[in-house]
Amino acid sequence: MTVQKRISFQVVRDEVKRRIESRIWPQGSLLPTETLLAEEFNCARATVNRALRELADQGFVERKRKSGTRVKKEPSKHAKLEFSLTRQMVESQNAAYRYALVERNVMPSPGWLTSQLSMSPDARVLHLICMHYADNHPFQHEERWINIDAIPDVEQASLSEQGPHEWLLNASPFTDAEIAFCAISADRRLAEFMGTTAGTSMIQLERTTWKDGVPITFARMTHHPGYCIRTKY
Repeated sequence: MTVQKRISFQVVRDEVKRRIESRIWPQGSLLPTETLLAEEFNCARATVNRALRELADQGFVERKRKSGTRVKKEPSKHAKLEFSLTRQMVESQNAAYRYALVERNVMPSPGWLTSQLSMSPDARVLHLICMHYADNHPFQHEERWINIDAIPDVEQASLSEQGPHEWLLNASPFTDAEIAFCAISADRRLAEFMGTTAGTSMIQLERTTWKDGVPITFARMTHHPGYCIRTKY
């Protein structure tokens, strides 16, 4: 008895993508229904559905209920960024990692933060300033506010040996995040931390995280001059 090999959604996805890129299905054209594609590939309709969902996420097709799936007229590419722990980034460069907690204060949430994250007016936050080093050279300056109401245990955490990002991933992994990249000029205090001069151009990453809709933390990570961010699609 011959057992037929089961078709994976990756096979369906890659073949549909090939047909789109080779213009067998040109921009704006309507794809065959999921039922017809399932018959063609001899697979379950759920397999086709997952393949088309991935292609929609990648920007190749657009899906509308009752209207079917169409090839996008202007296909978009989605770049993928991977964010590792700072320690891992440093060690991946074959450098020795060192972390230092500079300041640690429990305080009422600043007005701008309360408004930005839609927090309670009486919310309290843990405010931290940390430094990360590569071979004892400044690698990243981190300023972070953590919502104590969302993570009560953080108020008693010393965070003197472990960075807050690493601690949070172990204590309460986030479910959603928003990230912004900014080009900034270092002020005098930041320049002193980073071993450079005021006015030096730097890349600053702002990251906000939530867990099930509840704001967890807002952080600003400023990297050393010359730091480069790469992505691919």
